[in-house]
Amino acid sequence: MVDATQIQEHAEVIGADGVHVGTVDKVEGNRIKLTKKDSGPQVVEGKGRHEGHHHFISLGLVADIEDGKVRLSANADVAVTFEEEA
Repeated sequence: MVDATQIQEHAEVIGADGVHVGTVDKVEGNRIKLTKKDSGPQVVEGKGRHEGHHHFISLGLVADIEDGKVRLSANADVAVTFEEEA
């Protein structure tokens, strides 16, 4: 697991494939809280924009911090299936 103190607010979260997943609001416990306005994919198939509440990504999915971006170990389309809603 990466050092959570390296994860900065407003950092971009990307999948292993480089696709945007969200933007860090803050780290809470063992999860990354994504911002409401940019939480999850821009469009969820069949559901339009999926926003208005926070999503969380487990720190266990974080593979690395690269150039200020949080890179996940899963591709974006798979990573969003692991998101938790609040």
